[in-house]
Amino acid sequence: MKFKTSFSLIALTIIAGSCGTSDKKKNAPQWPNDVQAPVAEINPYTRAIHGDTVIDNYYWLNDYFKEGPDSAKVVAYLNAENIYTQAMMKDTEGFQESLFKELKGRIKEADESVPYLKDGYYYYRRTDEGKQYYKLCRKKGSLDAKEEVLLDVDKMAEGHAYYAVGATSISPDNNLLAYAVDTVSRREYTVQIKNLKTGEVYADRIDRTSGGIVWATDNKTIFYTAQNPKTLLSEKIKRHALGTAEAADVVVYEEKDKTNYIGVSKSKNGAYIMIYSGGTLSSEMRYLPSNEPQGNFKVFQPRQKNVLYSVTPLEDKFIIVTNEDAQNFKVMETPLDKTEKANWKVVIPHRKDVLVEGVEEFKDFMVVSERKNGLTQLAVHDLKAGTQHYLDFGEEAYTVYSGINAEYNSEILRYGYTSMVTPSSTYDYNMRSKEKDLKKQQEVLGGYDPEKYETKRIFATATDGTKVPISMVYKKGFKQNGEAPLLLYAYGSYGSSMDPTFSSTRLSLLNRGFVFAIAHIRGGEEMGRQWYEDGKMMKKKNTFTDFIDCGKFLIDQKFTSTEHLYASGGSAGGLLMGAIINMAPTLWNGVIAAVPFVDVVTTMLDETIPLTTNEYDEWGNPNEQAAYQYMKSYSPYENIEAKEYPNLLVTTGLHDSQVQYFEPAKWVAKLRATKKGSNVVLLKTDMEYGHGGASGRFDYLKDLALEYAFLFKLEGIQE
Repeated sequence: MKFKTSFSLIALTIIAGSCGTSDKKKNAPQWPNDVQAPVAEINPYTRAIHGDTVIDNYYWLNDYFKEGPDSAKVVAYLNAENIYTQAMMKDTEGFQESLFKELKGRIKEADESVPYLKDGYYYYRRTDEGKQYYKLCRKKGSLDAKEEVLLDVDKMAEGHAYYAVGATSISPDNNLLAYAVDTVSRREYTVQIKNLKTGEVYADRIDRTSGGIVWATDNKTIFYTAQNPKTLLSEKIKRHALGTAEAADVVVYEEKDKTNYIGVSKSKNGAYIMIYSGGTLSSEMRYLPSNEPQGNFKVFQPRQKNVLYSVTPLEDKFIIVTNEDAQNFKVMETPLDKTEKANWKVVIPHRKDVLVEGVEEFKDFMVVSERKNGLTQLAVHDLKAGTQHYLDFGEEAYTVYSGINAEYNSEILRYGYTSMVTPSSTYDYNMRSKEKDLKKQQEVLGGYDPEKYETKRIFATATDGTKVPISMVYKKGFKQNGEAPLLLYAYGSYGSSMDPTFSSTRLSLLNRGFVFAIAHIRGGEEMGRQWYEDGKMMKKKNTFTDFIDCGKFLIDQKFTSTEHLYASGGSAGGLLMGAIINMAPTLWNGVIAAVPFVDVVTTMLDETIPLTTNEYDEWGNPNEQAAYQYMKSYSPYENIEAKEYPNLLVTTGLHDSQVQYFEPAKWVAKLRATKKGSNVVLLKTDMEYGHGGASGRFDYLKDLALEYAFLFKLEGIQE
């Protein structure tokens, strides 16, 4: 639906004192005083639950996807905010353009991923000079063989504002390619099939999927995950026969628990098709021999409350990773024909100081991804010899992870390695001889010398005495005198660990004197499963106080000061940003909140919003009074007060399926109407994109240039 843009509904007002000199900084930014800020229309909506009544003046901003009477007004308001942000940042437009060129200039445009071998073919992605996307390619038998382009995404994306290829899956006979495409940016994929011999794209078309695709051994049956078109919940696993209509697809599994995510995959050895159903607290798996696609999936182990498990088939047994009586998970095994729990035997016992994150299977080896004292590590187990050894890396703060290991019958482990000063590196490691082979390291154009930068890992003490790790990087020559600008980043939800990695774009901050730091706060899993448990549900506020305490610690240690401290986070990390500016508004000079989840209670009460019910085990169910009251006590939108807030840049996407656009839009409207002082609140909405922003290789750099320009403007940095 298209709307004629009209601004008649929006009252406009001059921001009082918008160009005044801040009493915090000598080099205060000069904001234009002749630019009018949008004022969102007030249309009171009453929420009444648990004997509590709340008036929401901006609830009407939810109306775009409901296509109700206010849909056109929503678009007009978002456009007005974009115009306002552009006007307020107009004096940086030249700087933004030079920043974009600088960021893009470090990227090797004509590049190629490290090929990996699978079923006799070497697969890789190749990017061309000046192109936004990539080509998916392969070579048969040898890297010297003729290149075969499977998907030319640059060509496929022509005419689309957004274009993303999700999962791709090659049939066992290597002749067919199933691939998933999203052209709206709502992570709702359409699956199609391409004949790699003839180039024909078959008429088969499967809409509204999560993108995952699995082939059965017969080369004519695929399994996929179907989504609810309204909530985008993954609700069913379906079976599709090549050459038939989607309407004829058979449901092989339907998930009744709306708090679970489901998905389908295939074991590396090709023997089994696996269905996973899981939430935050419990999971369940089903399996089916891949050569019996018409058969019925068997439950591996019935789901139990507060028990998570995953299953990895080997040649002669199943490997199970579970947290039953093992908070940080343990590794077990059972025969292929005896999946009952009575037959499970411990392979790696539970350890209080080591979190097991997953296993990578090979015929003769098993590689266990672990986390100890906040750092990732890889343990190689020789299944024949019964021995184990760890890979050694030598840096104080780093990230290591298992890469693409498609071949089951291999003794070579491919892994990735990076740190805040080490560009992303791909290694092949011979698990038998223990020899490492660096296959490729990210090339930073224009030159990059890691010796000019320094990374370190320090610990802040939280309010309750907990030691919280902080990873940081800065250019050598940095003086620890409290005068340097510092950008503190964190996420802190879903058990997702924010590990220290390299970023070529970050160099634009470091080279201008910024320190960049990651606060490994509770809600992630950096320090083990308990770290996550202590930052969710009724302990969620630990996430926010940890971040604030990290900021205070960095100031106390004179890495920065309140005049130069900045914070950044996105999605659930945007919730963090909203909470910390309510709780400690004067600690930060500026905050960037990307696609922020800031209207927690309203969203979690609306089961029609995508993904809401999946999140009950993370935030709580506000239909329960205790959860409602706790969520309301920290929800950023609910707790805006008439006080001074830091300068704020908020970004969102109109088509965001993870955090709907109206959350940041409502938040900004209420902030601007309520706050005191002259600090600015800016909202930038991508009208074409969703949660992940632009789909091309370079377009997202324009958004990053805006964010950097915002920080530099606040610091008085003009070039």
